[in-house]
Amino acid sequence: MSFFIHQELNLPFNFYLCSLFHEQRTMSKLIITEEQKKAARYAKAMGHPIRMYVLELLSKQSCCYSGDLTEYLPIVKSTLSQHLKELRDAGLIQGEIEAPRIKYCLNKENWKEAQDLFSKFLKIDQQELIQKCQ
Repeated sequence: MSFFIHQELNLPFNFYLCSLFHEQRTMSKLIITEEQKKAARYAKAMGHPIRMYVLELLSKQSCCYSGDLTEYLPIVKSTLSQHLKELRDAGLIQGEIEAPRIKYCLNKENWKEAQDLFSKFLKIDQQELIQKCQ
């Protein structure tokens, strides 16, 4: 006598256990790495055009004052401060207080790490696509 876990689909109990085991085994393969977490954090911080502009501007200079940035952007200082905070919290920029202004620069170490992580991710993605198309 066979025990059925789902009457309408007539799925045997051992099929149900097997599918649970497969799901658990598959989930164990989907471990999120620290590199993926860092790349996602950097990507989230870069996920706004104003922040991308700020990063591009800072990457072309040694340093830049936050007060000067409002001259280039169509936003108020409070909005710029929020964007700078997001970039700083992600570790992409760093600031120094020079009263009455705060000087922001790229965090060169984290900026390099972000570039390497994105390069690695995009390279892997490209290789997988090439393999799938062959």
